[in-house]
Amino acid sequence: MLYRIISQEGFFKIYSGLTASLLRQATYSTTRFGIYEALKDYYIKHSHNQHPGTLVLLPMSMISGAMGGLVGNPADVVNIRMQNDSTLPIQQRRNYKNAFDGLYRVYKSEGLKSLFRGISPNLVRGVLMTASQVVTYDIAKGLLIDQVHMDPAKKSTHFSASLIAGLVATTVCSPADVVKTRIMNSKGSGQGAWTILQNAIKHEGVGFMFRGWLPAFIRLGPHTIVTFLVLEQLRNFRLGM
Repeated sequence: MLYRIISQEGFFKIYSGLTASLLRQATYSTTRFGIYEALKDYYIKHSHNQHPGTLVLLPMSMISGAMGGLVGNPADVVNIRMQNDSTLPIQQRRNYKNAFDGLYRVYKSEGLKSLFRGISPNLVRGVLMTASQVVTYDIAKGLLIDQVHMDPAKKSTHFSASLIAGLVATTVCSPADVVKTRIMNSKGSGQGAWTILQNAIKHEGVGFMFRGWLPAFIRLGPHTIVTFLVLEQLRNFRLGM
């Protein structure tokens, strides 16, 4: 697919929707990571427990993920449409100039409600992503330090823990990702997440929920690794954390 896009449409087509993707990260990721770290710090400060367990971290991550999904939904709608635009017939293409043009045009032509199309699966995805990503990272890092005796300050420890987190997050979030993408890329068919899920399982089988797992991991794996390596450096230099 990567080869076909570059050879048939040009190199820069693999960056379709970049502005919307950046806007999504600037809203979705900063919200979920910020709230999660704030909740965790608050708990540690008031409980005097430096190593909260899974039962404590899980609800924190779920709240953070849901808030991130809500804040990032408009940018996510535009992002998915811009990335999929070239697959549509020419007369049906939206041709958004950038993320802000996309937000404005969706609002103007389809209404505010359309910016929150797919909000249900996106909230579910936000919860699943944050819970599987940050909790898995914290648990994996703890196990690598305690059981494998890796240095908690070294980047190799952070890299290993984030790679595990990326694998888990990709697998857990794949079903919600597939359904969310189909809803957001639709032209308002009126079908909800549950109807789309039922129809897809009926016509394509359960395996449809993991369609695109490899490209999802190729995206989410490096993304997770870079995110946590940067977060650890921010924590190390005490920049906002």
